Amino acid sequence: MSKIEQVFNLKNKVVLVTGAAGLIGSRFCKALAEAEAKVAVADIQEQKTLTLAQELQTQGFQAAGFPVDITSPSSIRGMMNRIKNNFGQLDVLVHCAAMDPKFDRANMKKHNASFEDFPLEIWQQAIDVNLTGAFLCVQEAARAMVKQKHGVMVLVSSIYGIVAPDQRMYQKGLFKPPYYSVSKAGILGLTRYVASYYAGKNIRVNALSPGGIYNDHEEQFVREYSSRTILNRMADVSELEGALLFLASDASSYMTGANLVVDGGWTAW
Repeated sequence: MSKIEQVFNLKNKVVLVTGAAGLIGSRFCKALAEAEAKVAVADIQEQKTLTLAQELQTQGFQAAGFPVDITSPSSIRGMMNRIKNNFGQLDVLVHCAAMDPKFDRANMKKHNASFEDFPLEIWQQAIDVNLTGAFLCVQEAARAMVKQKHGVMVLVSSIYGIVAPDQRMYQKGLFKPPYYSVSKAGILGLTRYVASYYAGKNIRVNALSPGGIYNDHEEQFVREYSSRTILNRMADVSELEGALLFLASDASSYMTGANLVVDGGWTAW
């Protein structure tokens, strides 16, 4: 194995992926499995979680499914105990879990309203999942990592945690909901806080902020979005894999408290 291969090596590292049933999370599970990590597949969607873990096992990878409700401390604690019993430890947390409905009229109806009339119950539900859930997962992962004296965390944020959505590109009468920007900005703050809090503890914490990822979006949205990126297109989810493997491995050993932006140049102009 070359020196370059060694620094990216994740063989037999135990990696927990939350939000594993989603577009990004499921792709990350596959990439990590292909990198020979032991993958703990975690999501609130029980059947999808177990199915993905089974698919990875069938392909010869080391994986196990752990259904979890990240808004419940006891559920997260139980998951961590099962991961320890199954794999022995936790080397890396990759936190993808978030509430972010696909942007079309059918999915966005209940998440869409003018800012003045945005429903408090939807706001609270989203903050519970997107921000409080992240806090709880990081908190439990930190307990394990402090005890074992090492660990890496990768928290998935978004370009909308850095800049505001350009509401002009969305269909008339639809808006990117406020909870998304607020919670993703919070992920960046959490990343910096936890990284600095565990200074000297051999625990690194970084954020990964993707731009728009194509997911069968409507053509008009794709055109509007693409025109605002330097690369003139949306991302394919596979294009996040390299950034993930970099942040999860020793290749990023001198990075902590940082935010890696993968956005096709959206935030560059």
